[in-house]
Amino acid sequence: MTGEKALARFDGLRAGERGMRDLLNSAGMYGTSVASFVGGRILAALIGPMVLVLLSLTGGLNLLLLAVAGMLTLIGWRLPFVRMQRRSKSRVEQIDREVPELVDLLVTTVEAGVGFATALQLASRSIQGPLGQELRLALREQSLGLTPEEALRNLSLRVDSPAARAFTQALVQGESLGVSIGTILRDLAIDMRKRRRQAAEERAQKAPTKILFPLIALILPALFIAALGPVVMEALRFLTTS
Repeated sequence: MTGEKALARFDGLRAGERGMRDLLNSAGMYGTSVASFVGGRILAALIGPMVLVLLSLTGGLNLLLLAVAGMLTLIGWRLPFVRMQRRSKSRVEQIDREVPELVDLLVTTVEAGVGFATALQLASRSIQGPLGQELRLALREQSLGLTPEEALRNLSLRVDSPAARAFTQALVQGESLGVSIGTILRDLAIDMRKRRRQAAEERAQKAPTKILFPLIALILPALFIAALGPVVMEALRFLTTS
């Protein structure tokens, strides 16, 4: 109720309603409405004023209490959104890692003589992560009357993942061009392996840069202390005795 009133009253929230819906979908929270999400943010933001009222009853108001209340209000309003963004990013990254496994599984089942629709159903039962959830949702959309191409397009729209987009685009284009599903999946599996290798090489190239800061901040000071500590202590002892 609170979220619905806020969406109806504030134009800024209403303008960002579509973006919040996409964020909730990307995070896998299809059952959570935008109004409920906004209402939760408003309730979290009310923590600041509540703390201000409680503290003012005990010790009176001052600038420090006002600053703390304002900070708590801002944190309460922003924290649910930031957490949802992180959950969405983590879920998309997990789907990105699971798509190559899905493609390999589909290649194996299709080349064994199983139809693509049946292979997709088997894969949705075998994969239990976010990708499995998206596959089961796509299959449910097909059972409600959508074509496989439309269900796959909806999957790529819900999940902002490069691997998922490549997977759905390859299948949709291959279906429209009349290319064999087995050929599409084999080519896609090769492409996915190349992408995974390139991503691993990029992470390996970034590793020395990421190690540099802990090396400078933590390891080098300890080495300097271990190497120069006895010398400094001996010098201090000599100066104090002389």
